Amino acid sequence: MRGARNETFGSGRPPSEVRTVTSVDSTLTDNGTAATPRNTLPRLVRDPATLLNTATAVAAGLSVTDLRWTVPTAVTAFLAGRRPGRTAPTALALLAVLAAGVTALAVVPAWLPLAGRFVAVVVAAMMLPWFAGRFWCQYRQLVRAGWERAGQLQREQQLIADQARLRERTRIAQDMHDVLGHDLSLIALSAGALKLAPDLAEHHQRAAADIRARAAGAVERLGEVIGVLREETGATPVEPDDPGLTRLTSEASEAGLPVELCVDGEADDLPPVVARAAHRVVQEALTNVAKHAPGARTTVHVTHTATRTEVVVENGPPPSADRVRTRPGIGGLGLIGLGERVRLTGGSFRHGPRDGGYAVVARIPHHPSPPPPSPLALPASRDDALPQEHRRARRRAGRTLIAAAMVPLVTAALLSGVLMVWETRSAAQSVLDPRDYARLHVGQDRSEVRRFLPEQQTDYRPPTDEPMGEGTTCEYYAMTADRFDDRSGDAYRLCFREDTLVSLGTVAP
Repeated sequence: MRGARNETFGSGRPPSEVRTVTSVDSTLTDNGTAATPRNTLPRLVRDPATLLNTATAVAAGLSVTDLRWTVPTAVTAFLAGRRPGRTAPTALALLAVLAAGVTALAVVPAWLPLAGRFVAVVVAAMMLPWFAGRFWCQYRQLVRAGWERAGQLQREQQLIADQARLRERTRIAQDMHDVLGHDLSLIALSAGALKLAPDLAEHHQRAAADIRARAAGAVERLGEVIGVLREETGATPVEPDDPGLTRLTSEASEAGLPVELCVDGEADDLPPVVARAAHRVVQEALTNVAKHAPGARTTVHVTHTATRTEVVVENGPPPSADRVRTRPGIGGLGLIGLGERVRLTGGSFRHGPRDGGYAVVARIPHHPSPPPPSPLALPASRDDALPQEHRRARRRAGRTLIAAAMVPLVTAALLSGVLMVWETRSAAQSVLDPRDYARLHVGQDRSEVRRFLPEQQTDYRPPTDEPMGEGTTCEYYAMTADRFDDRSGDAYRLCFREDTLVSLGTVAP
């Protein structure tokens, strides 16, 4: 009975119990306890892989007798290959089909002419579609893993770029602290001197004192803000005592790097921010040359105009090819930081290979404009950092391609070899010696003819248009068991009526 009980309204007594029924799927036993639910579906239906393998095996067996079944065989094999999982059930299904074919051939030797079709069905309609489905499944897994890896690389690269930009913003904030702090300190100093002027009215002296106090407070607040912006773990950048490019290139030359400095235009009224940015560009570029192309001839070309400063640092190939190392990609923190510094000044920054070497170009305006949007950092090539799952997926896809080419060929070769040996052995037992055939003549009794015949008939029946009389039965015997003999496939035909030999002759395919 179901796990719910109905109470009749107006029965004169209240219901003995009130229960809320949330499910009626369980069945109650006679004592009121719930019986354990059982899945009545057979395992063959609950497991799609087993169902597909079974359907493939059945369709392959039917394809031997009717080639129209090869289409369902190929479809079910492809669907079975598309399902991820172990290949053991498919291998068992293939072995079952082969065992069934060998058993059928041993029980019914007359089916030997269908053995070639059986091999073709197993290889072309079962194995190749299954491998195609398996490769399709692994290819989709590889594509999905590739997209996931690309998204991960993009997120990681964006984090690295954001980290580099934050560091550079901290350095820029320190520069702002130095410049504004210096200017505010000068303002405070001037206001203090103005306060002490003897010829200044008292209310002007109070105003000067207020200006001095406000300037000093601004310096303190600026220091607090810069302290918050500065990273706790990052070291404060050390600015050189002499930010001049001449000293920078001289130090590089003394270190062994051949550097030539060319300056066009006057830099007397160059804003400090522009000067520091140009200094940082040259410094980072020379550092990269010394690191990745040591000994390469380098040119630093600085052009000052009325509106902007252009810095070009270009190096040629290193003197020895064995010392060349990988150039820093867009993922390098130094170049990202330089790009952010130049971008915030309203300028442009680019770098890349040029004429066998490398070039860094920065254009910095003297009067900064709103910075352009920051370009999205492109992820660098990190084939060596691929996750283990992605590498396994690539290896599985490669192994599947190799197996798809080799396994069907090896299987076809083995089955064909076994079939050839079987046919040769069967043909040897059905060869009628020409001398024995010469002793036969029309009118002989079957028992007399039987003394000259081999153990069994040949399994091949060459077609013939000669009409057979009613009650006439014919037997076929091979002329030779040598497959390379010209008579291979030809047969002797002996026809009997009422156990009497009525005709004999040869037939050819």
